[in-house]
Amino acid sequence: LKEGMDANFRLFITALPDKAFPMGLLQMCTKVTNEPPAGLKAGILRSYTVIVDQDRLERVDTGAAQWRQLLFALCFLHSTVQERRKFGSLGWSIPYEYNNGDLTACILFLEKHLYNGSISWPTFQYMVCEAQYGGKITDNLDRRLFKTYTNVWLNNGTCQEGFSFNPKVPIFKIQDNFVYKVDSHEQISNYHAYIKSFPEIDSPEIFGLHPNADLTFRVKEVNALFDTLSETQPKGGGGGGDGVSREDIVSEKAVEIIGRMPEPYVEEEYRVRINKLGGLTVPLNIFLYQEIQRLQAVLSKVTFMLKQLRLAINGEVVMTEDLQACLEAIYGAKVPGMWLVTVAGDEFSWILPTLGLWFSSLLMRDEQDRTWLMSGRPNTYWLTGFFNPQGMLTAMKQEVCRKHQKDANKWALDDIVYHTEVTNYTNVDSVKSGPPEGCYVHGLFLEGGAWSREQAQMVESEPKTLFVPLPVLMVSANLKNEELKSRKDSYGSQGPYDCPCYKYRARTDRYFIFFVTLRCTPEKNPSFWTLRGVGLLCNTD
Repeated sequence: LKEGMDANFRLFITALPDKAFPMGLLQMCTKVTNEPPAGLKAGILRSYTVIVDQDRLERVDTGAAQWRQLLFALCFLHSTVQERRKFGSLGWSIPYEYNNGDLTACILFLEKHLYNGSISWPTFQYMVCEAQYGGKITDNLDRRLFKTYTNVWLNNGTCQEGFSFNPKVPIFKIQDNFVYKVDSHEQISNYHAYIKSFPEIDSPEIFGLHPNADLTFRVKEVNALFDTLSETQPKGGGGGGDGVSREDIVSEKAVEIIGRMPEPYVEEEYRVRINKLGGLTVPLNIFLYQEIQRLQAVLSKVTFMLKQLRLAINGEVVMTEDLQACLEAIYGAKVPGMWLVTVAGDEFSWILPTLGLWFSSLLMRDEQDRTWLMSGRPNTYWLTGFFNPQGMLTAMKQEVCRKHQKDANKWALDDIVYHTEVTNYTNVDSVKSGPPEGCYVHGLFLEGGAWSREQAQMVESEPKTLFVPLPVLMVSANLKNEELKSRKDSYGSQGPYDCPCYKYRARTDRYFIFFVTLRCTPEKNPSFWTLRGVGLLCNTD
């Protein structure tokens, strides 16, 4: 075959990932991919090489300057939303695969739209945000973020003299004091020269993020590197000579964990205690009952698996795949997968990166539930310590709703929304009693911003401080109409920033809890904090 084959012959193969694909053939191949370039400069330069050429610049005669300016703004927006993915959940909740087809569709719409006369900004923004790019967006908060980009960057001011993508007051100086402006050049070569003058290193502030986001990106990259190194380490048997074997280390750790496990919950006993707290007709008592049931399931499973693991190490029972995976996880200071999720993939306990953090959380959760069960409701709830924090807040809403059943306009659960206020309590011990209505919660952390107790509003984070504890939060319920009036009176014309609260750093609908209203200034309005990616987290690990 080689004798009759042309030296320039190449065979291109495209295939979906498949375990049956021959490994030998894969190793012989050269991987060819078409991925978006890294960096704002490279991304925009590619757009002005592959998509935008001299012919496209000259396609619109009426309002040609505006056409060229908006063309550049679209390319800048396209590269920005692609680059923002590298910041993880701080950038996008879900890393969408935006491509040249999205940009091309927006450019074609803009071209046809300008042919018909003057531009309609709401139409243009809607088509870019909701129709073209928005067709891929599945998360509501990602849609809110993209809509903010179009409102801020694609408006009548974009074509005005003096407009730039730079922040009004940057926290750190941008390299060479470069100004990302929207120019209107008639020649494509002038655009190429301008784009090549971009700084090599992109400041996160150009994307609307805080400079700390760059540290988040670096930490994410390093953690991925260490995870890869850890997975590639040999996992052989025990050592020889006088060295302690891996099995002995895990067996000792299992004995230590079993010895520190809390006392199991007996259903007959905690049912009696709950009846003394008011019985299962009280919504929050039902919630406590469900939390104790789930915590007991975790205690039972962990204790059983650790005892079985010790027996397997001693050769008294068969070392199954689950027990072997448990042994390897404990040896690597990781949490066994069977303790985290069920076979169906549902969350069984709580997701934390190391065994030490996970077990510490178990003890703290047990302390909160046991104290509530024995001594009554706490003055403030540790929201992180619940399996179902949404259920706790819903039970609170039900109790507030029942209190207002005797009002002239009887409250219905479907007609009320959350009402939140940040208090001045920074120390949980200083909270001596709960609020008249609702509850106090603590243990939340702000990412992407900070909270000023003195000014009682959102402020910028300190350099190199990724997470800032939020003071104790008061959560209650209110009628929708009354809450809207209250927001206008309390937060002014710009309104508050609706900050999403999540169980984990992975900001998906699966871990979303509720919105918290945070006060902000007219200069740094809700759009500003939306681009910052500010969110509240129960866990920062």
